[in-house]
Amino acid sequence: MTKFFIRLLINGLALYAAVALVPGIFIENNHAVTYLWLALIFGVLNALIKPILKLLTCPFILLTLGLFTLVINTVLFYLTGWIGAQFDAGYTVSGFWAALMGALVVSVVSMLLEIIFRDELKDGRRKKR
Repeated sequence: MTKFFIRLLINGLALYAAVALVPGIFIENNHAVTYLWLALIFGVLNALIKPILKLLTCPFILLTLGLFTLVINTVLFYLTGWIGAQFDAGYTVSGFWAALMGALVVSVVSMLLEIIFRDELKDGRRKKR
């Protein structure tokens, strides 16, 4: 259960970085709870829809040597914005390029934070020496 909350926090911080750095991504109420709700939406979309999209677009991913996954991440980021707007989270993504840059920022920040919290995210217990 701790891993879930750490990943939720990582996604929330990554979404905060995307809102702060990318023009074209707006959020009305700048509260931590809003970012956690958006992180939950983003995490659910990544867990449920991303594998299906990767399976359906496997030929394109192979043809572009994996670069098509950027398009999938962009679509999921834009979809997070749309679902967030439906739930009145006040989160909007203005277009494809803002979604692409936001997806890149979220990917990089998530990767860096997962490196920092690597020990907490491991599956087993730490071995004592």
